[in-house]
Amino acid sequence: MDDVKLMHKMGLDAYRFSISWSRLIPDGHGAVNPKGVSYYNSLIDELISYGIEAHVTLSHFDIPQALQNEYEGFLSPKFIEDFTAYADVCFKEYGDRVKSWMTFNEPNIQTVTGNDIGLSPPGRCSYPFGVNCTIGDSTTEPYLGAHNILLSHAAAVHLYRTKYQEKQRGQIGITLLGFWFEPMTNSPADVTATKRAIDFHLGWFLDPLVYGRYPAIMRKIVGSRLPYFTENDSKLLKGSFDFIGFNHYCGLYIQDHPRTSDEYGSDYAIDISVKLAFTNGLLFRDPARLKTHGIIVGWGLQRLLDYVKLNYKNPAAIIHENGLPMISDDSSNPAARNDTARIKFLQIYIKNLLPSIRNGSNLRGYFVWSFLDVFEITGGYTSHFGLYGVDFRDKERRRYPRQSVEWYSTFLAKTGRKTESSAYLYNE
Repeated sequence: MDDVKLMHKMGLDAYRFSISWSRLIPDGHGAVNPKGVSYYNSLIDELISYGIEAHVTLSHFDIPQALQNEYEGFLSPKFIEDFTAYADVCFKEYGDRVKSWMTFNEPNIQTVTGNDIGLSPPGRCSYPFGVNCTIGDSTTEPYLGAHNILLSHAAAVHLYRTKYQEKQRGQIGITLLGFWFEPMTNSPADVTATKRAIDFHLGWFLDPLVYGRYPAIMRKIVGSRLPYFTENDSKLLKGSFDFIGFNHYCGLYIQDHPRTSDEYGSDYAIDISVKLAFTNGLLFRDPARLKTHGIIVGWGLQRLLDYVKLNYKNPAAIIHENGLPMISDDSSNPAARNDTARIKFLQIYIKNLLPSIRNGSNLRGYFVWSFLDVFEITGGYTSHFGLYGVDFRDKERRRYPRQSVEWYSTFLAKTGRKTESSAYLYNE
């Protein structure tokens, strides 16, 4: 647990990590692995001994392979019961010390990349929408998977509130990927397309959680491919959160891209019908300038929070991920430690949180992604977000501080405020 000592030395007072369902309940349901229970007990106790709060995600892109083999994971309503039982184990074992729970991480992109494009697990898609997929249906599965994830979330929240929350005095929510979108031009078509993109990206989950229904534009465009909520579903979903988490990395300019043919049906991308220009952490109006001109736009995060405040009853919000990747993985190279670009990124984004708070946004916290280099869903071991670097060629996975460690520690000490850091512990 030397990493916890490093967190304490930095001045962090909270740490966000994920529990691996497979580590705790290898078959997805049934017997609980006592070694898995012990692992997370040790981690949580170590954090608390240093005065660091544990913020726990229940599902961060992974589910037990056994459930994927048995009934295609979250494509089946059986997933709801199994996820709720898994959550029950976590609340029972750790809820006396964990005061902040997240049910899912970025479900508003998980089913798109996994069940439409096929670039991430479970690698399902269908021609002509996906990439080298042999099984799946891109036209329906992203929406069906998201639907069952929403119902699983609502069931877990209902369980927590009725059985555990009063005694354990914690909070529970969900974490969404939070891109921000701006129209490429001021044309009515681009403005309308931008609102459509926001509804498909954020409204897909926020509308059910706040209003108990999918956005009207999604119901109109997706039609019968979009599952419906029963009256009881809507009742369980509405208000099924104490906070909403957002992972924000970049902004995108949106251009309308009218659909041309329904010869092969539609998938999520065709349903949205937009073109976009973006690069990680940066936002550009002209794609041709991507390589030579870059302006980090912290105001994208500010506008995201302002939009959520105005359109979704100003829920308690937490920034659960915000950071910039570095590509160099040679720890002996000074460039691997010199992350001044990351420092600039964090300075600008943190600064832009203040106007949102002054404008009345109900922002409750901020986490940097990430404390350590980890195995990234899109970059594996080649994309490094950590304030602390990890030498993955070293058998002991040696840690080394980048310049951002000193900057962030100094920032916390000078402001007298502590913010947090996070990492995904599935492979730790």
